Amino acid sequence: MMGAARELLARVADIARSAAREILEVYASGAFAASVKADASPLTAADLRAHQLILQSLNALTPGLPVLSEESAHSPFTSRSKWARYWLVDPLDGTREFLARNGQFTVNIALIEAHAPALGVVHVPVTDVSYQGLPGSGAWRQDAGGECREIRVSSQCAASVRVVGSRSHAGDSLAAFLGRLGPHELLSVGSALKLCMVAEGAADVYPRLGPTSEWDTAAAHAVVAAAGGVVCRLDGVALEYNTKDDVRNPFFVAYGPKDRDWLTLLSER
Repeated sequence: MMGAARELLARVADIARSAAREILEVYASGAFAASVKADASPLTAADLRAHQLILQSLNALTPGLPVLSEESAHSPFTSRSKWARYWLVDPLDGTREFLARNGQFTVNIALIEAHAPALGVVHVPVTDVSYQGLPGSGAWRQDAGGECREIRVSSQCAASVRVVGSRSHAGDSLAAFLGRLGPHELLSVGSALKLCMVAEGAADVYPRLGPTSEWDTAAAHAVVAAAGGVVCRLDGVALEYNTKDDVRNPFFVAYGPKDRDWLTLLSER
């Protein structure tokens, strides 16, 4: 069974790499004018090309298994609520980072089972780095052309706590948390890379006190959980998927080290 899960993970990683090649073709052309979606977020040809490739590839890999992608028409919750198992995809996470040409965007593919991520791949097109996770089994990082190496969250905080945050979303709540935290270093990073940094021990904590959707977090959530970390709501309950009509996440925190009371630090006013 374990071998089958690793094989599925490898196949999904290949799909993510193929989607990354579609994205990089658009990225290299420099011709990526963005339209604006109903939620005011940008949409480019790279998003759509990656979406089409991933959708076709997953349908071929697991026929009949539903796929919920940021760029697809979304099934109503009356239908989705019956899904025990499905793919959750963000074909291009960090479209704003893509448009800013800073390289900090990713391809996110997760398998959701019983409202939790059971498998996740986060691929970084510009660096050809792949983060892969199977909760309960392990998490791995694969650099361009290299072998997979296991990754783990940090067991204890650095003397100056490494906090990862969003380039695009910051506010008073994050500033208040940082004020309570004491000595810290704020690492500003885009897309699902923030969660992956926690997973590989490059950051200690990622407090998300701004808007995200389920496809933004699921794949990297799998990697963090598989690497021994925690992704939970501010009340300590694990972040869940496909439990309501709205696909937006509540505020959450992801962390590796357990030598700080993160939830108390975040809940203090």
